[in-house]
Amino acid sequence: MSSPKIWTHKGTFLLAAVGSAVGLGNLWRFPYLTGENGGGAFILIYALTITLVGIPILIAESLLGRASRKSPIMGMQYLTKSHNTSRGWRAIGWMGAFAAFIILSFYSVIAGWAIHYAGLMFSGSMVGADADTISQSFGALLASPGLLLIYHTLFILASGLIVGLGIHKGIESGLRFMMPALFVILMIVLGYGIIAGDAGAAMRFLFTFNLSDLSLEGWLQAMGQSFFTLSLGMGAIMAYGAYMSSEASLTRTAISIAFVDTAIALLAGIAIFSLVFGSGLEASQGPGLMFVTLPIAFSELPAGWLIGGVFFILVIGAALTSAISLVEPVAAYLVERFGMSRPVAVGIMIVLCWLLGLLTVFSFNIWSEDSFSHQLFGRSPFDVLEFITNIMMPLGGLLIALFAGWALSRKEVMREMSTNENWFHIWQFLVRFVAPTAVAFVFLRTIPQIDGYLVPALGSILLIAAFTAGRTFIQRR
Repeated sequence: MSSPKIWTHKGTFLLAAVGSAVGLGNLWRFPYLTGENGGGAFILIYALTITLVGIPILIAESLLGRASRKSPIMGMQYLTKSHNTSRGWRAIGWMGAFAAFIILSFYSVIAGWAIHYAGLMFSGSMVGADADTISQSFGALLASPGLLLIYHTLFILASGLIVGLGIHKGIESGLRFMMPALFVILMIVLGYGIIAGDAGAAMRFLFTFNLSDLSLEGWLQAMGQSFFTLSLGMGAIMAYGAYMSSEASLTRTAISIAFVDTAIALLAGIAIFSLVFGSGLEASQGPGLMFVTLPIAFSELPAGWLIGGVFFILVIGAALTSAISLVEPVAAYLVERFGMSRPVAVGIMIVLCWLLGLLTVFSFNIWSEDSFSHQLFGRSPFDVLEFITNIMMPLGGLLIALFAGWALSRKEVMREMSTNENWFHIWQFLVRFVAPTAVAFVFLRTIPQIDGYLVPALGSILLIAAFTAGRTFIQRR
């Protein structure tokens, strides 16, 4: 089987990884979590975890992709065979691809909300609307399976079209256009927020670091957000790493990805909270911050309908760059394993994701209170799907860290990283000990009915078990 193609330009992996990382997590999840958890204190823990956890695992996952030059599933099969390790490590590839598949199914539905709001903004129908009207509008959207289905279909088809065109003509060309365009749009919205809103209040909120404002749950959410924002554990980075030039520096690229991703999240936060505070609204509005609170702000500000529409175009574009990275792991596997053409492989992936997405569509209306999943799990189908991925992603990240840190030889890592001894030892310590500890805590937070005070103890137990297995595995080699 031939090796996959390489990105045309060395910097494309950076562009692709940033595109994967920058999405609803930056423009929707990061602002509302920051608002719920005291602002600057949340950001401080978030940035610290990005440095000590996110970057080491990002390097590790990119390394696995480039070392195998295959899709995550086929790549882990190759690496376990070439390193004579347990076949159980192949679960890393399967978990990543499966997580990407599930995430895309509901990500597409949520991204579709932005399509709806872009239309409402540009039509001017929200100009002067009061808070009750806007809240009712959001409720009406969720209550309409027909509308949600249309937006879900449009978004997932757009994602499939880009990936189906190929690595160079589709993904690479699309990202080289979309990423600069999204940055320009973000700067426009930021400038408007500074002029029309209250940038001073936003800056004080985001950059006043008072750790006493942050609860234990807030600490764990900050750690979790820093992990999820880099698209770790879902196969995307490994899939993109397979196309990465051998001359590109893993370390410099990973640091650049983390820096750009964090900078965009902070700029989006400044823009959003400037508008929120400028309109006298509350920051701690939770998930409704983007789809209820912000539209209220736009409805009251001059030319808010125009900038609001532009903002939601930004959200759609950012979601799209993330979505195409979720298509690639499964599509690449189908191409490699079964010899399918890329359009056929992408078509199969998109159709199956679209069908699975129906569970999310109906979770907000027909099955909002009474469904098979409520009877089995006590929660909606969307909540079940989200819960599954919230377990699979940190668990996948934990396994990636352990495999890269303990199973790969020093010689192989040094060859791929092309670095000096000092940084190698720092990275190895972080990926062997620090990153697994933090990821274990995030993983345990997702398990229901665990008292918060037991998380550190259970995390230590899980970590000791993982290290024992890793050491035993290395010794057997």
